[in-house]
Amino acid sequence: MSPELAAIHDFLSECLPFDQLPNSVMEQVVSDIEVSYHSKGSQFGKQDLEGGLRVVRSGAAELRCGKDLLLDRLAEGDSFNLMGLNVEQPGVKATLIEDALIYTLPEIPYQKLRSEYRAFDRFFSSQRSRRVRRAARHEPVPNDMMRPLSDLMSSVILSVEPSTTIQKTAALMSESRFSSILVMIDEGLVGIVTDRDIRSRAVAKGLSLDEPVTEIMTPDPLTLLPSCSVFDATLFMTQRGIHHIPIMEDKKVTGIITASDLMLARKDDPVFLVQHISRQTTIQELKKVVAAMPDLLVQWVNAGIRSHQLSHVLTALSDAVTVRLIELAIEEMGPAPVPFSWLGFGSQGRKEQLLGADQDNALLISDDMKPEHEQWFSQLATYVCDGLNECGYVYCPGDIMATNEKLRQPLREWLKTVERWMRSPTDRAVMEVSIFFDIRTIYGDNGLTKNLQTEMLKHTKTNSIFLAALAQNVLSTAPPMGIFRRFVVEQNGEHAHELNLKKRGVIPIIDIIRLHALAHGLFEVNTIDRLEALVECKALTIVDSRNIQDALQVLMQLRLVHQAEEIVKGQKPSNYVNPASLSKIVAKQLKDAFGIVKDAQQGVKLKYRPGLG
Repeated sequence: MSPELAAIHDFLSECLPFDQLPNSVMEQVVSDIEVSYHSKGSQFGKQDLEGGLRVVRSGAAELRCGKDLLLDRLAEGDSFNLMGLNVEQPGVKATLIEDALIYTLPEIPYQKLRSEYRAFDRFFSSQRSRRVRRAARHEPVPNDMMRPLSDLMSSVILSVEPSTTIQKTAALMSESRFSSILVMIDEGLVGIVTDRDIRSRAVAKGLSLDEPVTEIMTPDPLTLLPSCSVFDATLFMTQRGIHHIPIMEDKKVTGIITASDLMLARKDDPVFLVQHISRQTTIQELKKVVAAMPDLLVQWVNAGIRSHQLSHVLTALSDAVTVRLIELAIEEMGPAPVPFSWLGFGSQGRKEQLLGADQDNALLISDDMKPEHEQWFSQLATYVCDGLNECGYVYCPGDIMATNEKLRQPLREWLKTVERWMRSPTDRAVMEVSIFFDIRTIYGDNGLTKNLQTEMLKHTKTNSIFLAALAQNVLSTAPPMGIFRRFVVEQNGEHAHELNLKKRGVIPIIDIIRLHALAHGLFEVNTIDRLEALVECKALTIVDSRNIQDALQVLMQLRLVHQAEEIVKGQKPSNYVNPASLSKIVAKQLKDAFGIVKDAQQGVKLKYRPGLG
């Protein structure tokens, strides 16, 4: 391959969706490529519909339908096929807004690739949303719970014949320090005997220890294949209440797995960790468990667990820490004088927490509360908030915590606060509501929370002025994209040349979906759940919902991967990333995600801004 063709090959190999093609196919693609230079202002229109696929090698272009409707801006590495675009939306034209070098793959080889390579074809079925969806829905790599049993099972088989006495069987188990033994005839499995069988079926019943082991064995025991996963075995044992499973392949016993083996395999499993947290008896013990979270996050990210799953996991762990602290406080202080609900707001309320989250909590107390009860709840708030801070969930800089007496009130006082927000939607009130509408019971009486949430939604659904104020807040942070699809980064300070993925991408999506949910009186709090509910009530189309969901997943996944990389380097996890450090493919996915956010903000502007009057 000549140097010129090699340069084309290297460039296209990093462009979507050419990165999906085998190298042998790419060599043919490169030989079919036509190279052309076009000056600023050049236009591709109706006369160029059969021109094939055009890839922007350098420069920039705009896709427009008519004179006014801007569909997209394309930069280096982006591609467009006018025939496909005009099928979706007739009248689409491409105009170069900079001098550009264009690589063109003619129509016949382009269509041939689409017919032969499904991944290549799917990319162009809906160009921009497909790019984002490919990143958001990439299949995960199995985690440790998907490991095969062959990795964990003991291949040392301890067995006896059916005629062996109970006493001899017990002695053999004791000598070998095995908690179970197989009963076999030659290589055929007849039964299994465990420590529990000897206790409950022999000793407890006074059975003679000279009886054959067949008297106490479990005949024809259940078995699993060595290819079954740790998850399969855990579920299998739990459902059937058993603790030892022989592993068989081709009708031969190849090993045995025990509940203890699975417990060791699950030491980094979130379910195990939640249970482990619930057994801790001091704040220092809880602190040690939470201190392992960063390393576990790296393991989980490397294992391929996706962002929405990980945020649920991390929230479940912070919930468990909060609940255990409340339980420890009650052990010291005695029971609560009246019912209450410990509330989680923000990311904890939405079940979308990541590492480094600060506290956002409050106490909602029954209206039966009397003045003398205040001290108990004040002590509870101090104990729990101090404990959370000690464990790494730092104090909220905005004082959104139960230690703030304004956020430690009976239900009637909370309702008065909500009514005040609705009457006077000041900037402060809007900011507070943005947190308080993401509300969830972490501990206590969920009925109190539902009563509060019901009254809040009753107000928002009919208050167009308040919704318009929320919309103004939603529109206050634009995605960091310049006019030529270039990233707009911080210009100075600690994070110069970096993007804040949370502030400029994730939070705008959360704010947009929250606004729609409040406008339609939806009780769902998690962002994905809200999106699904908005589709169900026909407030959003399926396409719009999926695009927003995929944009959120792309941003969250990049944020997670970046945080894991920072942890490995010994740095504090942050929400900032330098776009210059991203591969071309990831940069394109990020640009497309920001483009979807921008479109969603435009929808908010059109729908809710008239309420500003």
